[in-house]
Amino acid sequence: MAAHASQPEGDKQLEQVLSIGNELFDYMSKFADTFIRTWNIYQIGIAIGLFVLAHILRTTLGPRIRAWMAARENWPKWRMRILVVTNQRLRAIFFVALIWLTIFVMREVTWNSRSYLLGIIGTLAFAWLAVVFATRLIKSPFLRKTVRYGAWTYVSLRILGLLEPTEELLDSAGFTIGEIRFSLLLVVQSLVILGVLISLARFFTTTTANKVRSNKDISPSMQVLIVKGLQIAIYGAAFYFGVKAIGIDLTGLAVLSGAIGVGLGFGLQKVVSNLVSGVIILIDKSIKPGDVISLGETFGWINALGARYVSVVTRDGKEYLIPNEDLITGQVVNWSHSNDFVRLDIHFGTSYTDNPHDVRRIAIEAAQSVDRVLTSRPTVCHIVGFGDSSVDYILRFWITDPTGGLTNIRGNVFLALWDAFQEHDISIPFPQREVKMLQTENVGKKADSSLPSA
Repeated sequence: MAAHASQPEGDKQLEQVLSIGNELFDYMSKFADTFIRTWNIYQIGIAIGLFVLAHILRTTLGPRIRAWMAARENWPKWRMRILVVTNQRLRAIFFVALIWLTIFVMREVTWNSRSYLLGIIGTLAFAWLAVVFATRLIKSPFLRKTVRYGAWTYVSLRILGLLEPTEELLDSAGFTIGEIRFSLLLVVQSLVILGVLISLARFFTTTTANKVRSNKDISPSMQVLIVKGLQIAIYGAAFYFGVKAIGIDLTGLAVLSGAIGVGLGFGLQKVVSNLVSGVIILIDKSIKPGDVISLGETFGWINALGARYVSVVTRDGKEYLIPNEDLITGQVVNWSHSNDFVRLDIHFGTSYTDNPHDVRRIAIEAAQSVDRVLTSRPTVCHIVGFGDSSVDYILRFWITDPTGGLTNIRGNVFLALWDAFQEHDISIPFPQREVKMLQTENVGKKADSSLPSA
């Protein structure tokens, strides 16, 4: 019974497709018959001649225009980009200008019907050119081509009067689930509408992000938070309005999306934890781009804050992607959290024969002679103990550029101490050990006496 019930429905769809196909064939036949007329052949010849003339103008004037563009050194980038795109489409621009000038002249000196075909060609050329300039705002090459070809197809069908028959033909190839009908027309509409909305969303997010990043009154962490929030809001709105414009009702997907969300919540706990940790980091401003941090054995500066991880670049050029959760739950040393001042300690020892007052003075002067050591903050040197072979000291100094490295500044201070101690005859002792050699015979006798008797 099901097979017999579905057979009339399939026959009905097939008849509808054949009917629409016959209508399109009849329209194309009538449209092709018009080319046989003498004036239409003349119009096609005129259009070909104008295209050749436009090519000659581009070949002749193109190098001069490029040379003029090269001389515009102080122009802003956006204006230069417009000139570059214009230069790439010179032939089409010349062709549109020439054909519409020809149409205007022919309509003034002869009947309108003798320029009808030229009007269609000119309208198509102008529409294609406008689509090219409009889609240049889309940065993604794939998305740009998709929107461009879709817009070209739509404009061409509308100008030629084939839009409604084509829509009926595409809509006939589909099926219905509940209240939603899926067809080729829905697929095409989805690609075009979503492509345009996503392109607009990307343009607005990029423009807004550049303005937010250029505002010096907003902290780097808040800039990242604002940009991420705007991206989520704008892209979410683009997707929502795109789906609504296509005609898909999202209320039926609410229960399904809730079930999927629960499943993803259990399966992606770490991912969700990193996302939440990233939001917390941005809100509490504990770290921000440019801060110098150390986490375990990793020491470097924050390069970027991501939704899932933080990019840390070390002095040797390695880039570590640290999960946001580790920065929330672990102990992180932020060398530039509240200010850029960093104090470093150096331990050294001198001989007991050297005057400790002189040692402290010479060590302070040596440290302050290094370029990166601050003189605005006091450098101090204290005795911390009397060792077995030396008097032990600690030297403390301040810097404001931890991004320049810590090991190298310590090394420079150690080198300055060495040169200063050599100049003032201050010795750096090393542990002294006494070694006593026992005679072999005595050792043998002691070893024999230690053996048990038989």
